[in-house]
Amino acid sequence: MRLTKAFQPTLKEVPAEAQIASHRLMLRAGLVRQTSSGIYAWLPAGLRVLRNIEQIVREEQDAIGAQEVLMPTLQSADLWRRSGRYDAYGPEMLRVQDRHGRDLLYGPTNEEMITDIFGASVKSYKDLPKALYHIQWKFRDEVRPRFGVMRGREFLMKDAYSFDATYEDAVASYRRMMLSYLRIFQRLGVRAVPMVADTGPIGGDLSHEFLVLAPTGESGVFFDAALEEQDWLGRPVDCDDAESLATFFSTVTDHYAATDEKHDEAEWAKIPDERKREGRGIEVGHIFYFGTKYTESMGIEVIGSDGASFHPQMGSYGIGVSRLVGAIIEASHDDAGIIWPASVAPYRAAILNLRQGDEACDAICESIYGTDPESLLYDDRSDRAGVKFNDADLMGHPWQIIVGPRGAKEGKVELKQRATGERFELSVEDALAKIGAA
Repeated sequence: MRLTKAFQPTLKEVPAEAQIASHRLMLRAGLVRQTSSGIYAWLPAGLRVLRNIEQIVREEQDAIGAQEVLMPTLQSADLWRRSGRYDAYGPEMLRVQDRHGRDLLYGPTNEEMITDIFGASVKSYKDLPKALYHIQWKFRDEVRPRFGVMRGREFLMKDAYSFDATYEDAVASYRRMMLSYLRIFQRLGVRAVPMVADTGPIGGDLSHEFLVLAPTGESGVFFDAALEEQDWLGRPVDCDDAESLATFFSTVTDHYAATDEKHDEAEWAKIPDERKREGRGIEVGHIFYFGTKYTESMGIEVIGSDGASFHPQMGSYGIGVSRLVGAIIEASHDDAGIIWPASVAPYRAAILNLRQGDEACDAICESIYGTDPESLLYDDRSDRAGVKFNDADLMGHPWQIIVGPRGAKEGKVELKQRATGERFELSVEDALAKIGAA
């Protein structure tokens, strides 16, 4: 994309309404614009980040056998009446009526709808297990939306739901999802630590929150450094083998990790000081087993191997896709702007032409841009070099390919890595190879 053609409305001034770094930087870098309280329009660069996150989530969910569906944003109130949650949910639910007087709601979550869809189609234990997910917009009417996309009213979420014949099978589904989540967050370039969460009246220990470490996190976190040393992508786990899943799960749960709400000083004291990690965390995911809560309340049964009917076991698994954009920025920025992990960045690199109109500079910039116009942003504006440097740092591209008259005469460019600030003088070919665009 050429910056002269792009819709990338950056701001020089810090917006008065933005209280945290991610909100300020998303507005300044032209990723989003607020349209009403807690509701944002995603502009081209922001949407590219959102789509990159979606794709990683999709690939890792598919890898464990989950199947993608797409459910509507509007749901029938009758579904929620069947589960008993319609009147209990509270004012966060946006309730509407259509022209025929039928009660509808803008979905804040999808347990009822997916349970109804499953129940209408699956009748035998032979069709289990099943794991279904979708990536869809949701709405919760927060009393006080704040912090930009971190606590908005409309948000993009991946939610998955598992259906199993037995508790043991449900545990295996839960562990597969935990593995998928750890791989997702590693690919996104963030450290997300799984921590035991409340399970409410269901009890047990099958509920985990995933928290991205960031100074502005809402929760205090305490964890063993062994958890951040794991390579989840490289760990061999057979997702079809219960023993392999159990071994993986032990690797995670044998190490201490807790939010301040569940922190145990006695257990914390057992960890060597050099392995203790403390900080703040932003919740970006939650996995939860809830048994037959919905299949029973909604009357969903399948026939077992003995001919008797039973209510399938369920779990739900959420990732805040739009919230992750803010969380990644909170965890990865500096005074100059955003520092995108390469896997989610809107563009692989920015090409900065420091002398627009100079024959050698223009020729090199055009040749680099021509190698991959889809993933390179070419700053072909006639602005001063300082403006281009500032905007490139603000927008957070992983690499900056800087083309000036002196280097251009020798066929050289300067390559800057945004995360470290390191600079390299290289040939065009070597620069492209270093950023992975050759």
